Amino acid sequence: MLDAGFHRVPKGHIAAVVTHLEMRARPAPRPEAKVSLALERVERPDPDWYRRLFRTVGADYLWFGRLEMTDADLAAILADPKVEVYAVRDGSEEAGLLELDFRTPTECELAYFGLAPGYVGGGSGRWLMNRAIRRAWRDGVDRVWVHTCSLDHPAALEFYLRSGFTPFAREIEIAEDPRLRGLLPENAAPQVPLLR
Repeated sequence: MLDAGFHRVPKGHIAAVVTHLEMRARPAPRPEAKVSLALERVERPDPDWYRRLFRTVGADYLWFGRLEMTDADLAAILADPKVEVYAVRDGSEEAGLLELDFRTPTECELAYFGLAPGYVGGGSGRWLMNRAIRRAWRDGVDRVWVHTCSLDHPAALEFYLRSGFTPFAREIEIAEDPRLRGLLPENAAPQVPLLR
């Protein structure tokens, strides 16, 4: 536990406030805009393909969790029948990523949810969330949860609250800056200062 006050983050590291949210009952679908997107399940995705889409969606927010995993560890997660990976498509273009994790009995973690930069705003997020919730709430599931952090899109937390999630925990995450580790380009997430 951290004491109240300021805590110095070492150079070469990033820090984020992580908020964990959950829903305990299926919410009514929220109105959505008409978009030209499709959601396609990708069975046993290739780790290289997955990482490429993960970077496209998450580089602006310094997503790094899947980038630092070994090929074998990532492939094992992606091949697990209780993990579902979906690509958001706009014709032949990949526009987003959805990953649902059912490995904990009676729960679904909305493990990754995001859109490529050109698709943020305009209703695509609501469209994707309605489909994520519909797929997450299946027989036997009594809890759907997600986490977001202060490095995510500034509207992410409010979006999850409007979607029916309720906060239940908060943490501080300190990690080596993924840009300095070569996981993401140094010009990723320019809104987060790079401190060498």
